[in-house]
Amino acid sequence: MLDMSSEFFGLTLTTWATGVLTVLLLAVAHFLLRWWARRRVRREEEINSARVSGETPTARYWIARGLSDAVPPLAFLLWVHGLHFAISNLLSGFESSEWTLRALAIGNWLQGFGVLVGLAWLLSRAGRTLEALLLTLSSRSGNSWDDVLAPFAGKALRLTLPLLAVILGTPALAVSADMEAVIQNAVSLLLIGTIGFILLQFVDVIAQLVLQGHRIDVADNRRARAIYTQVMVLKKIAAVVIGVFAIASMLMVFQSVRQFGTAIIASAGVAGIIIGFAAQKSIATLLAGFQIALTQPIRIDDVVIVENEWGRIEEITLTYVVVRIWDLRRLVLPITYFIETPFQNWTRTSADILGTVFLHVDYNVPLDRLRAELTRILEGSPLWNRKVNVLQVTDAKEHTLEIRALASANDASAAWDLRCEVREKLIAYLQANHPQSLPRWRAKIETIQSTAGQSAA
Repeated sequence: MLDMSSEFFGLTLTTWATGVLTVLLLAVAHFLLRWWARRRVRREEEINSARVSGETPTARYWIARGLSDAVPPLAFLLWVHGLHFAISNLLSGFESSEWTLRALAIGNWLQGFGVLVGLAWLLSRAGRTLEALLLTLSSRSGNSWDDVLAPFAGKALRLTLPLLAVILGTPALAVSADMEAVIQNAVSLLLIGTIGFILLQFVDVIAQLVLQGHRIDVADNRRARAIYTQVMVLKKIAAVVIGVFAIASMLMVFQSVRQFGTAIIASAGVAGIIIGFAAQKSIATLLAGFQIALTQPIRIDDVVIVENEWGRIEEITLTYVVVRIWDLRRLVLPITYFIETPFQNWTRTSADILGTVFLHVDYNVPLDRLRAELTRILEGSPLWNRKVNVLQVTDAKEHTLEIRALASANDASAAWDLRCEVREKLIAYLQANHPQSLPRWRAKIETIQSTAGQSAA
């Protein structure tokens, strides 16, 4: 008969048997937990596959999937507690000494750390499952707003749930008071940073929701460009405000620099006055940015004439504006330029614009035929929007008439191409059908008459 009280390596066989039995029970529990979760998920997947295609999975399916995702961290927590119990039982069989006490302390610390990691892992898996659930629900709904909000909510859950585990599991760590303070400060910084990141993502989601129904890559995009300009400027302002408050909150975590964080938040007025005296031009530039965002003398993709250059507004920031010139150069102007300096905005109220063509012809030009030719040219051009078609004599000089042809187009680029087309075809028409109406013909006749008169004399 085996004597369980006999010692083996300083421990009784009963102690060894208890440790081995604990490990075996842990392995069996791990196996049964994994087998049960897989069996449950497999059964729910079979039920779900038999449902009508495109139908939302049932709640039981998502519960089974969540349990399956939770098996690895739950098994990890099971092993942490089981091994801690087995090792503590083995160490308690030895005589109390300095090394056994130190080993027990290390074991307690490892158990606390393992619980912290296991809880973070478990809640991270739960957040991932909830994110998949939200994405599935949003993809199967007919709304457009949840296509933006659901990914944001899923990402927020995936980030905040592990932080919750860190906050709840930190007291389980058997550490000194100084180390506990360091850990608490680190957790606070991580929490503030995560909240700031989530707020930035929330601002981005709100911007996407607002811009979702306003496209700027279509022909009639004046309203969309106005909203796009306001949203982009306000988004940048919100990001700056969130960043400042996040930095101030992080500074307030530490006792030695807490006054700086408090000063940033509580003394904003005094700091604003000091900064205002130190950087008056910068403040004026920022205020001009706010004024541009609210009054909107310019918008993204507006056609403007600035510094005798034709271009489109490509980017508007709080301090400068980028104009894309027609030859693909970029003209960068301070934002105060559009408050203090007159400029032309060809798309302020509408993108429609009139193209002007001037011709200098002889007095004998047949105006009615020229008008008919202008109408024929415009009707055959896809650039004309069929709103304005005018040919008028705008001036009468000593030898020539000044004729102005007006034609409308949908935007400035089309108006430029239409002007070139009308100018070329009207000149070609006069050359082919009425060459005597060109100014050089009259000049040539006068030269011939002058030469003949001199010969006769």
